[in-house]
Amino acid sequence: MEGWKQMEFVNVIVAAAVAFGLGAVWYMAFSKPWLEVSGVARGPDGRPVNAGARPFVIGFIAILLVAGMMRHLLASAGLESVASGTLAGFGVGAFLITPWIALNAGYTGRPALLVAIDGGYATLACTVMGAVLTLF
Repeated sequence: MEGWKQMEFVNVIVAAAVAFGLGAVWYMAFSKPWLEVSGVARGPDGRPVNAGARPFVIGFIAILLVAGMMRHLLASAGLESVASGTLAGFGVGAFLITPWIALNAGYTGRPALLVAIDGGYATLACTVMGAVLTLF
């Protein structure tokens, strides 16, 4: 039983790492429009002033927490196939996280494009995490 628990912990870390890497690709692809609509302060070189490690550390911890909770939810629901994990992950991203992003954006007056970019990443990342969590 102990080896199973360790393997599940490794699965959570792998799922979070894959989702984090996907975020790097996603936000590089959408960096210009995201910077335009996000309101992130930029320096004279056009790069975000908070470009240090802190946002990435916080981001990884947040994704790790989501992956851990998704693993718990998938296990509690008895979802074991990659197809069911992928679909459940899509549901978490599209119907839990993205609406919350939209809620926050609506109250702060942020553009719909920001919701589309951030919500699109949340949906894609959760979909992939669901697949990875049920792959092993």
